Amino acid sequence: MIVEITSKDNERIKYTKSLLKSKKRSQEKKFIIEGYRIVNQAMQCSAIIDYIMYNDEFLNKDEHKKFIQQLESDNYKLYKTTDKLFKEVCDTEKPQGIIAVVEYKEYSLDDSLKEETDFIVILDRIQDPGNMGTIIRTADAAGAQCIFLLKGCVDVYNPKVIRSTMGSIFDMNIVNCTDEDLDIIKNRGFNIVSSYLNTDNYYNTVDYGKQVALVIGNEGNGIKDEIIDKSDILVKIPIYGKAESLNAAMASGILMYEIKNKLTCK
Repeated sequence: MIVEITSKDNERIKYTKSLLKSKKRSQEKKFIIEGYRIVNQAMQCSAIIDYIMYNDEFLNKDEHKKFIQQLESDNYKLYKTTDKLFKEVCDTEKPQGIIAVVEYKEYSLDDSLKEETDFIVILDRIQDPGNMGTIIRTADAAGAQCIFLLKGCVDVYNPKVIRSTMGSIFDMNIVNCTDEDLDIIKNRGFNIVSSYLNTDNYYNTVDYGKQVALVIGNEGNGIKDEIIDKSDILVKIPIYGKAESLNAAMASGILMYEIKNKLTCK
């Protein structure tokens, strides 16, 4: 059944708009995804979709009309609204015509550190949404099994993060953790590997071992001293030009693929 909404005072509009704020997302354990491709992907990944909202303009394409018909036959909660009202519940300047409200999929430390887990990524105060999303997407592509977020990281359900993940938000185990959890990770046999400028170890010259926890640090300040002290391996990426350092997302990609290559070759 499709419910039409034409008033800005509608409670569903107000509730959806409230999810654009991090505090509300955290309280409700729900977030917004926007666009035909990612909504379709969420369905294929068996994400728990609370409801779907679309506007008049979305129905201009036959493919989209068929999609809405399929959603209706699959008994999804559907809300159709005007183009003007739809813009109020979107984070983008040019909305794509369809959004879905999705429930958080929460994982624990134990859920993620399974016996077969050998490659994880730990993020220390990554604050730029674009970097966060790109790192999640790259971790998915490079075969990391989960991502651990330390305090100070940007909300991974921020709309800009979600867009940057290009759907990988549904494929990765993402866990909020504390600095103390690093000791648990070490005790499970993982080598803590940190990117650090003041070391003689270049990233492609070291033996990473059989289980690796790669730490990526804050864009401006790098990795906290407390984590550096707990690290088993410190590595750096050479800089051949005049730039002081690489973007956090770019550096993470170089390191992730090198680590994955060495783990695969063992």
